[in-house]
Amino acid sequence: MISQTSLNVKKLYVINSLQWFMLFMPTIVLFFQENGLSMAQVLALQAIFAVTGVLLQVPLGHFADMKGRKPAIILGSVFLLAGIISYSLSHSFIQFVLAEIFNGIGVGFASGAESALLYDSLIELKKEKEYMRLEGRLLSVGNFSEGSASIIGGLIALLSLRAPFYFDIPLYVIAIAVAFTLKEPRIKESPGGRIIELRELKGAFSYALHTPVLKWLILYSSIIGASTLVFVWFIQPYLKIAGLPLALFGIVWASLQFFAGFFSVKASRIERRLGRKRILLTLVFLSFATYLLLGLFQTLWVVPLLFIPYFVRGINGPVLKDYINRITSSSRRATVLSITRMLTLLMFSLLGPFLGWINDKYTMRSAFFAGGFIFLLAGVFTLALLKRENGF
Repeated sequence: MISQTSLNVKKLYVINSLQWFMLFMPTIVLFFQENGLSMAQVLALQAIFAVTGVLLQVPLGHFADMKGRKPAIILGSVFLLAGIISYSLSHSFIQFVLAEIFNGIGVGFASGAESALLYDSLIELKKEKEYMRLEGRLLSVGNFSEGSASIIGGLIALLSLRAPFYFDIPLYVIAIAVAFTLKEPRIKESPGGRIIELRELKGAFSYALHTPVLKWLILYSSIIGASTLVFVWFIQPYLKIAGLPLALFGIVWASLQFFAGFFSVKASRIERRLGRKRILLTLVFLSFATYLLLGLFQTLWVVPLLFIPYFVRGINGPVLKDYINRITSSSRRATVLSITRMLTLLMFSLLGPFLGWINDKYTMRSAFFAGGFIFLLAGVFTLALLKRENGF
């Protein structure tokens, strides 16, 4: 008989597939522009989403450690539904700000809690060694779901650019229903037990920032995550400059998601083949190479280079989360993972608008060059500190 805890993995797959079935993604910039937003405002919205995540990521991750992973995932799903509904009803920048705040809260609740629930469920089942493989699958489910949605969403958008949001609403309702069926795993407590006090949250920060290898892994994961997140928002304007027909945008977007999803599944195998040192070096130098090459060449024949950062996106999540989980206590796991996400969003909120300003003020080529060298220097510097602590 299959235990309720073992079903958590499958249910997380279902929740992720529903919430990542974002029919609106391949045309979201066009949707913003149709409602009178400039590209500067589009980037500002993403910064607002990121800042919301920065402010709430760790407290909401701490909520998951204190109140439970299941309640956090349920609340996250509710706020994500509120965000989709707000998008479908919004027509101005201020209204879209509300939608981004809802989304930021939703992601803040769910991101660390889902990974922590997965890992703690595996501990209960005595299968924690399978975490990297299953985390990769969990991420790949999202990528494949978004990829499939991109193809379908592009067709729905022919009705109207607002229509994809309407079609997504019932899927998010179903995700909430599935979240209610999750089973809270038993969590290995720290000696002091669960005490909901500010000092516990402060203690989690201190734990993350004063554990030598852990703090540099968190920082490095955040740098790589931010480099690929910034890149995502440059894809559509890059394709436009390169001359890709608008009808093919959804297909390209879908292909990128499938590519990232495939390598999320293969992440554990790739990590075993390359080893810790090589995989960490590969991530930062591939990110830099992509920024550099796309800055040098802006024609259709280099569009395949867009797949490189999606390889990095596919590998970074399962590999770095596994490294972090191995040296993090269970009672603080969701909080520590949320710190990682928080730093990623903080870097994005600072560098995204800055690189967008460079793009508007100068050229996209300048923005790519600046971004590439910033992420290269930050990544190499962090790896040097990690090596000093015998982190690889």
